[in-house]
Amino acid sequence: MSTEAHLRPKSLLTPVFHQVIRYAIAPLALSFSGFHITDFLLSGVYSWPRTSRILALSLAIIILSYEFVYKETIAQMPPGAKKVGLKVVLSSCVIPFMVGSFALIFLLALSQ
Repeated sequence: MSTEAHLRPKSLLTPVFHQVIRYAIAPLALSFSGFHITDFLLSGVYSWPRTSRILALSLAIIILSYEFVYKETIAQMPPGAKKVGLKVVLSSCVIPFMVGSFALIFLLALSQ
């Protein structure tokens, strides 16, 4: 019996709920976050209340991406498939974040 099998995390979510998070909740949350973080960075208004909200939002999306997307994907994959987990994070988290950021930039350019 391999010790690696004991070190792999077990999935705590049902496969259906994991797919809902991966394909619906995470992309929507990351698009929303990308839009608002870019708004904060481009606005130039860096007060402590706004900064703390953006820090909390950033921490929340990091936790969502790691715990509910990356770890759950790794738990369901066969051993040695770590690159698949990174591809899933890229497609479910990074690209929607960038889409949200570019949406704000596009709207800003359109308004001028």
